[in-house]
Amino acid sequence: MSRTLALFDLDHTLLPLDSDQSWARFYATLGFEGGADHAVEIDAYYQQYVAGTLDMDEYLGLTLAPLARHPRAQLDAWHATFMKTVIEPAIRPEALALLRHHLEAGHLCCIVTATNAFITAPIAKALGVEHLLAIDLGTEGDDPLGRYTGRSVGVVTFREGKIVRTEQWLAAQGLKLADFEASYFYSDSVNDVPLMERVTHPVATNPDAKLRVIAAERNWPVIELFA
Repeated sequence: MSRTLALFDLDHTLLPLDSDQSWARFYATLGFEGGADHAVEIDAYYQQYVAGTLDMDEYLGLTLAPLARHPRAQLDAWHATFMKTVIEPAIRPEALALLRHHLEAGHLCCIVTATNAFITAPIAKALGVEHLLAIDLGTEGDDPLGRYTGRSVGVVTFREGKIVRTEQWLAAQGLKLADFEASYFYSDSVNDVPLMERVTHPVATNPDAKLRVIAAERNWPVIELFA
């Protein structure tokens, strides 16, 4: 077992964008009725996220609804285009270098994100990270390959939920946070302070204004991956 655990937020941490917000904007370009309005609503909720005031249940009701309107094969085809036109051009060498530092050292690495698994699983794969904890999505008849229901399932990976999901993931491997000599969590967001407080090495990464203040008060290191 590796003696080091490295956890990473995704949006504005490893990517210089919010993947959920970017997906909504991409979806709007497909021309469906209400698509443009949906993207505007997602942008408004993102500002609540930044402010630390987001009602996640309310937000999920909005952001997951379009996924239930289309077959999985169609969604996957659109996502492949989304990866090529939006995500892959945004992947920066600085983020890849940070990931390589931990992966090549043999550390146990995992992305822990408050964006849903449909959007983020292909992104984690593109970044070379095997393990992903994201918002899991319900499917019709509980078929993992079935049509999405537009609802989340399980504990949502948001704020304290990131702690719960991380502990569940480790427990499934017979591990716990205390088993690691060193544990890192890289994040840009004040919403991730609960999990940052649980690791031995919290790293404010491209931090938002609120997290930057907390990092200064607590002497947490700050790194900037993006200009």
